[in-house]
Amino acid sequence: MWRCPRCGRTFAARNQTHTCRPLGDLDHHFAGKDPVVREIFDAVLGALPGPVEILSEKTRIALHVRMSFAAFVPRVHWLDGHVVLAEPLTSERFTKVETYSRHNVVHFFRLRTPTEVDEEVADWLSRAYAVGRGDHRR
Repeated sequence: MWRCPRCGRTFAARNQTHTCRPLGDLDHHFAGKDPVVREIFDAVLGALPGPVEILSEKTRIALHVRMSFAAFVPRVHWLDGHVVLAEPLTSERFTKVETYSRHNVVHFFRLRTPTEVDEEVADWLSRAYAVGRGDHRR
């Protein structure tokens, strides 16, 4: 792990390109949003298979272990998110799937209620968590 000497963030690769700025307040992302949006995010956190670092960045909330494996953008009435998986996964719930590299496939989705954080979403988070730990490269 490499820690940026300027912002203090940790990365899997030394001198990794990033937006170097201090992290913000998590609650700021939920100001002016329906309370259900925070409930959805909390349900996501509850579905994670292990501990994470929550990075409250300027435009998103990233979930990070060895690398960031998921990110969320609170909207007024819903939560937009994505997970990084090691391979393409098919689900009608994905709004978009983009391949960035052989083992980094980003799957985008939208959650409107906490009950949508179900077994399927928990599976995505578990798979993405493994990518964040680097398990897919071993």
